Amino acid sequence: MSMESDAWNSWRAHLTRRDVFTHTAAGFAGMALGNLLCQDAHAAESHSSGVPAACHFAPRARAVIQLFQHGGPSHMDLLDPKPELNRQNGKPMPQYFTDLVKISSHGNLLGSPFRFRKSGTCGVEYSELLPHTAACADDIAVIRSMHTEHNNHEQALWHMHTGRIVSGRPTIGAWVSYALGSENQNLPAYVVLRTDHSLPVDGTRNWSSGFLPPRYQGVHFRHTGVPVLYLQPSSPVSETTRRLRGSLLQQLNEQHRLDHPRIAPELEARIASYEMAGRMQLTAERALDLAEETSETQAAYGVGREPTDSYARRCLIARRLVERGVRYVQIFIEGQIWDTHAKNAETTRHCCERTDQPVGALLRDLRQRGLLDSTLVIWGGEFGRTPVSQSGDGRDHHKQGFSVWLAGGGIRGGRTWGSTDELGYHAVENRVMVADLHATVLHQLGLDHKRVTWHVHGRDERLTDVHEAKILTGLL
Repeated sequence: MSMESDAWNSWRAHLTRRDVFTHTAAGFAGMALGNLLCQDAHAAESHSSGVPAACHFAPRARAVIQLFQHGGPSHMDLLDPKPELNRQNGKPMPQYFTDLVKISSHGNLLGSPFRFRKSGTCGVEYSELLPHTAACADDIAVIRSMHTEHNNHEQALWHMHTGRIVSGRPTIGAWVSYALGSENQNLPAYVVLRTDHSLPVDGTRNWSSGFLPPRYQGVHFRHTGVPVLYLQPSSPVSETTRRLRGSLLQQLNEQHRLDHPRIAPELEARIASYEMAGRMQLTAERALDLAEETSETQAAYGVGREPTDSYARRCLIARRLVERGVRYVQIFIEGQIWDTHAKNAETTRHCCERTDQPVGALLRDLRQRGLLDSTLVIWGGEFGRTPVSQSGDGRDHHKQGFSVWLAGGGIRGGRTWGSTDELGYHAVENRVMVADLHATVLHQLGLDHKRVTWHVHGRDERLTDVHEAKILTGLL
């Protein structure tokens, strides 16, 4: 053993855990050591009952896959049949509509052209546009009574992702990453799957860590080509060169941290990300390698054909990630394709043609692999659509009542929860606010939403903020 190794062992023997973090947190090796020590200490604190140390009680789910539908899907065309709306198609809208919301360029009541069918043994009705999702009806709980606080996309997105209609707050994925971490030290806790060539509406704020440390924000994985950019050098280097580069980088990082103490958290988060990237070189590439999947599995998702290929790849990758211990996976759609201000029927059909088969395949695949019981799947957008027409054949944004659905992760499937009125305007029975949904997701992960906090600006902030959120116990 070298003198350098002897010196290191002697120094390490006299270090406290706090010393390790103080003296080594800035470099690659230091971050790796700190991370491993944290994980070891965390594991040692687990209760003898088997409840993970980070959890407040035994979780029903260990992972979440959120299938976010940017733009706001039309609930009365997909998940909330309204025969009375169809009977009154073309009639003037009721006065109580205008008393509550100003709808631009509105027209008369607009029924749905799509048929609804009872599905599964449960008999819950789904639109003909969702045959693959409907085939999993016995695993799904449809919430038909969601409501939110804002009709604009940005504010509604902030609300659905962060719990408030203001920007700059952590998303639910960041809160989960902060509270629970990843089960795989070689993969991030929070992964984002979006199209490789464009950002969804509102960009990276959809997976921001807000005022939490940057290391808790979502990590983007590509679903085509190289899964994670810049993991490998552009040209091969020798082991000696790699080691010298790492040593130099560690020294530069440490010096930069000492010179700029005010940005130390951001710098350490970036170093941690690069250290994670180093560990991901083999793990991530294999996790995202769909060539390991059978041709039958790929065909079931719709990989390799249009219009399903892109979304199918992301759904299949999501399954592979939760299988490997990633805690929270978000799949975003490009742009905001569900924003059907015009040609609602045509556009909604097109959206379903791209997404329904991959979603149904994901649920069946999770079930077949024994993963659905421990994986909570969430489907929905930032709001719904109006029961009246816009621009003749479109629907405007609608916050008063809309639908989302949950499956797996301890959710009792084969049922609906709540309802809107006969025209699909108001959420009237068992109304569910966004904070209720967030509290329920955290609850299934073994977390008390009131106890997952971060002290900032003189107060303990949390995902559900000041709302008296209720757990949707009727679905559990």
